[in-house]
Amino acid sequence: MIDWDVSGNGVRARDSANREVLVETPDWTPCGEPADLSHPVDATAAGDLSSFSLPPLYATILDLDTTETSDLSRDADAVDLPAGAYELNVDAAVKTYVKFRGPATIERTDDRLHVSLGDADRVTIGFRSRIRAPSATVTVPETVEGVAAAVAAASSALRTTRPDRSFETMRGHPPEVEFGDDYDVPAAVADAVPDTGIDVCVPRDLETLLTVAPLAYYLGADVSVEPGERARVRAPDADFAYDLGPNVVERAPALLARVFWLDCLVRNAGPHGMDVAETRLLDEFETTAAEFYAMAPDERLRAYVDAPYDRIADGLPDWHLAMHVEPTLQNAETLPFLLDRLSVIYPPETAELESQELMKRSLDDFYRAGVGPVAQVEMLKPRLRDGRVSGWLADGTPIDVFKTLPEAYENHLDYLDVSPGGISVAVVLNDEAMREEHERVAEIYRERAEDVDMDLRLEKNLTRAELAALLEDDHDFVHYIGHCEVDGLRCADGNLAVSTIEESNAQTFFLNACGSYHEGLELVRKGSVAGAVTFRKVLDEQAAKVGTAFAKLLVNGFSIDRAVRLARRRIMMGKDYAVVGDGTQVVTESEAAIPATVTVDSAGDRFAVTYDANSIWVHGGVYHARTPGPSSLHLCGNSIETELSAGQTVSFLEQEELPVILDGEFHWSDDAAERIREMS
Repeated sequence: MIDWDVSGNGVRARDSANREVLVETPDWTPCGEPADLSHPVDATAAGDLSSFSLPPLYATILDLDTTETSDLSRDADAVDLPAGAYELNVDAAVKTYVKFRGPATIERTDDRLHVSLGDADRVTIGFRSRIRAPSATVTVPETVEGVAAAVAAASSALRTTRPDRSFETMRGHPPEVEFGDDYDVPAAVADAVPDTGIDVCVPRDLETLLTVAPLAYYLGADVSVEPGERARVRAPDADFAYDLGPNVVERAPALLARVFWLDCLVRNAGPHGMDVAETRLLDEFETTAAEFYAMAPDERLRAYVDAPYDRIADGLPDWHLAMHVEPTLQNAETLPFLLDRLSVIYPPETAELESQELMKRSLDDFYRAGVGPVAQVEMLKPRLRDGRVSGWLADGTPIDVFKTLPEAYENHLDYLDVSPGGISVAVVLNDEAMREEHERVAEIYRERAEDVDMDLRLEKNLTRAELAALLEDDHDFVHYIGHCEVDGLRCADGNLAVSTIEESNAQTFFLNACGSYHEGLELVRKGSVAGAVTFRKVLDEQAAKVGTAFAKLLVNGFSIDRAVRLARRRIMMGKDYAVVGDGTQVVTESEAAIPATVTVDSAGDRFAVTYDANSIWVHGGVYHARTPGPSSLHLCGNSIETELSAGQTVSFLEQEELPVILDGEFHWSDDAAERIREMS
């Protein structure tokens, strides 16, 4: 669902996931009915105007008279369009299309993509939300065969079986899964399941089935259960068979990565092609992108397996998300959500927890004054597989991953049903000693409110009833600053146990309080999606550092998990902070949709600068690096490395607002620029 309105500086559209985009224009005048667009959209607006601008993101221009599409690169010279009909496609947080008539001039700056029409003319703007939600439900028996049927039905979400399926917009959300006495697959789902000629065979073992599920889904494969057989992929018409055993835990994700990343390179030969820098890797192959693209799905799979992929693998991004999932039927109901994120799935395994990783501290005098008994948490160390971000859908309390629950994914759907509106943020100070953190994070939210519609609520010294009412009220984010003890969150008249509230309508949260892990998990069980918590006691000063950094990262479009990972770098005891619920959740997005970080390492009078744009939700997408030098388009998740002088590095950082890891320490770009200036 998308709402849009006209303000003093243009047309702003927002969806119910708080993603928004602004089409700036100085002279919008509403006029008549919108024209038809070449892509499906959720909302349209029509007006007379003489110029407009959009975020400086990846954009293409379609000549509607010739059907030719051109890429508008980041630092290209001005593009002059002759008379004719055109459609601009901008890959913003809310997908945006603008239909207009030339002549027109398009210019790109660091700030905006500007289009000048000269005289006022009619323009149609279309918006399409990136919200992903299942549109159907399949019912299957509580058996391995039943889950296999649900995995096969998941491929009904693929909008194509060509390499373009690597675009997240070419994959819908797989249907939800329910267990019942018999099979019930809606006709619309059954009709949409592609016939690829590919079959994935698994033994009657739920763990193996969950592991191969992402591969089967992406391939659009049928899924069969054959007791006593090892897992394998078959394509009889293409005379292809690929054994996934005995090490299916490594071979299935590896085959998925091979197929997916080659799709990302090959799709450039299709109508939606994007000439990313990584496309040059195909020069290592004898088969061309056009030849791969023209193949049938089963033939292409065989060709991909035969191709010398190892020659180019190091030039492609790491996989974005790895989920460690206990093989239970309850967790199998969560499969559609994990497949939608194109996560790889591994069984949960643990390693020995080293004492250095979570030091036993006895400095109680330095902890927050007045803290009572804190809930104990017995932690475990997961054996992590390949994945930039890792989640744990299993028993136990893991470190270094987000601990999620099946309820988190169902809760997420509930928040998508609401009408689009402003972001609601509540900051609660229930510890006067932490007043400075309260003031600093409030200022961060106020600054963000200048760019987005935000309802900011500041509270102090709430009673149990008042805090319960706040959590039961609708909020996109609740930031609690105070104490947490065995019997709950500290309030002015005692402690509030989250288990006593009727429900939580705080979509996301940060319980910046000692030992808040269990209360955070209970918030997810009561209705929240995700939040940041602590495992045990935390120091006032360190809690404030993490809290302020987390707040700024969150409002700049970082997911809950990534925000915590970056924020906790500010303190020595960072592993005391963790995420519960779906750590991929994003509270609000910048127009760019792909938040970036920069790593700067000094080496004498030169600096190694690495620009990294990555997002769980844009896996397979593209971005323009904003580093100095020639512009190029890259796959999301592939970092760009360059070497700059001190002056060049300072100049670059002063133009950006993003987190910087400078010689291993966390800073924001303005602070990092000042430190480099002092070093020079």
